[in-house]
Amino acid sequence: MVKGIGVDIIEIARIRHGVENSGTPFLERIFTQAEIDYCNSKHNRYQHLAARFAAKESVSKALSTGLRGEFGWKDIEVTNDPLGKPFVVVHGPLEQKLNGASIHLSISHSETHVVAMVVIEETEKR
Repeated sequence: MVKGIGVDIIEIARIRHGVENSGTPFLERIFTQAEIDYCNSKHNRYQHLAARFAAKESVSKALSTGLRGEFGWKDIEVTNDPLGKPFVVVHGPLEQKLNGASIHLSISHSETHVVAMVVIEETEKR
């Protein structure tokens, strides 16, 4: 059963601006160290940072809570499987709140924008 759907679109330039103006404090407030390391290893790191930002926003929208209160930016981590498919790992109080629900993530981008969509699916209790 679907518990929530969220979508977000962001201009890559917005993330570039945040990094160039605030640097490390901006990165460390939004992203886990693993996310920062992954994005920094890529040719177009801003595109990858924007993708993770949009994915986190999409999760918050699917939860209908926003990123405040019970959990924060780093409680949502975007990583990739060996073939490059992105997926979400949750930490802290968010992990308990989701209670084993599945999070499906899709990310796409153009030269200037990134879009992410999340579907949270309640797992069947047996």
